[in-house]
Amino acid sequence: MTDTKLPLNDLPPAPTGAPFDLLEGVRVLDLTTSIAGPYATLLLADYGADVVKIERPGSGDDARAWGPPFLDGDSLWFMSVNRNKRSVAVDYTVDPGRSLFEKLVSAADVVVLNQVPRVQEKLKTNPATLQKLNPGLIVASVTGFGLTGERKDKPCYDLIAEGYSGVMDLTGEPDSPPQKVGTPAADLLAGHDLALAVAAALVRKGRTGQGAVVDVSMVESMTRFMVPRIASYLGSGEVPARSGARDSVIAIYQVFDTADDPMTLGLGNDAIWRRFWQAVGDARRGEDPATATNAGRREVRAELVAEIQAILKTRPRAEWLALFDANKVPAGPIQRVDEVCTDRHLYERGFLYTIAREGKSPSPQVGTGVQIDGRANAPRRAPPDLGAHETDIRADWLGES
Repeated sequence: MTDTKLPLNDLPPAPTGAPFDLLEGVRVLDLTTSIAGPYATLLLADYGADVVKIERPGSGDDARAWGPPFLDGDSLWFMSVNRNKRSVAVDYTVDPGRSLFEKLVSAADVVVLNQVPRVQEKLKTNPATLQKLNPGLIVASVTGFGLTGERKDKPCYDLIAEGYSGVMDLTGEPDSPPQKVGTPAADLLAGHDLALAVAAALVRKGRTGQGAVVDVSMVESMTRFMVPRIASYLGSGEVPARSGARDSVIAIYQVFDTADDPMTLGLGNDAIWRRFWQAVGDARRGEDPATATNAGRREVRAELVAEIQAILKTRPRAEWLALFDANKVPAGPIQRVDEVCTDRHLYERGFLYTIAREGKSPSPQVGTGVQIDGRANAPRRAPPDLGAHETDIRADWLGES
C-alpha cells in the first residue's frame, strides 16, 4: 500500500457528484499509446464518452513501461492520462483478434489512432478501411507531421515537434542553448486539438450522420502555440530571440528578485503601469508621459527593469504579492511542482485529487480543469489494468453474453 510519506496522501479525494455527461453515449475506440493520443481520449472520457483502449497483449500502451517512478508497479505517467477508460488486450493484426476488432469498430462512433499513414495501411487501420466497416465513423489521427505531405511517415516525439515549431529556439536565456518546454507540450496540445476536433465532428455527425477524418499534427499544434511570435515576424520581419523570463513585446513583463524569493510581474497595459507605481508609493512616476505607453516603455526597458528591480529587492515576496493583490497588479510566485501540489486553491476547485483503486494505492490525478454548471468533474473509474474489461466490453458494445 501507499508509503505514508508520499505527497499523494495529502491530496483530497475525488470530487463528489455526477461525472460530466456531455458526451454520454459516445463510443470511442482508442488505439493510441504514449501521451498525445491517450490525453485526447482522456479528455473525451472526462466529458462522458465511453473510451475503450485496445492494447497489445502482454505489454499494452508504451507508457505502461515509462518509469520509474512507478506506484505499486504502475507507471505514474500512464495513470496521468488514462482515467475513465476501459482496457481490452487484443492483437488485431490476426484472427481471432481481428474479428473482435472489426466488431468493435462497427459499434464505435470514434476511432483514435497515432500510427503514421504507412503503418495504418499495413495494419488496416487507415480511415478508408475503417469507414468501410462503419460509414458514419469518425477516424481521428494524431501523428507528428499529419497524414499528408513529404514528412507524413516520419516518426516523431514531443521533443522533435518542439524543435520544428520554434518554441525551443525562443525558450531559455539569451546566452543559453535552446531549451525544451518542461512538460510534453506538443503531445498535450495535439491531444487537446484532437479532442476538440472530435467533439466538433460529433456535432456534425449528430446533425447529418456524416463521419469524418480528423488529422492532427503535433508539429502544427505546437507551432500554432507560437502564433503571436509567428504573426509578429511575418508582419514586421523582426526575428524574435530568446529573452528568458522577459517578454520581448510587453514592457514590463518578467521575473524579478525580491528580498527573498523571485516573483513574476506583468505590467501588461497602461492602467496597470500606473497602478504599480501607486502601489509602490510613487504615483507621479506612473504619470510620466515618456513611459505612459508600452511603446515608450520599450524604448527604455533596461532602465525601467533596473529601477523596478531595485525597488522590489527591498521587501520580501509575500509583502509585495499582498500589496500588488490589493492594487490589482498582476503578480505571482514561481512555484515548484511540490508547491503546485499543495496549492489549496486547486484543492478547493476539485483540480487535484486521488482515485481509490482496489487493492492498490490511490492514483493521483490532475482533473479536467473545467467547471460546468458550477461544479468540477468527478471521475468514473481509475486508470485501467491491462486487458481488464474484455468481458464487459463484449457485453456492453456487442451484446454478447
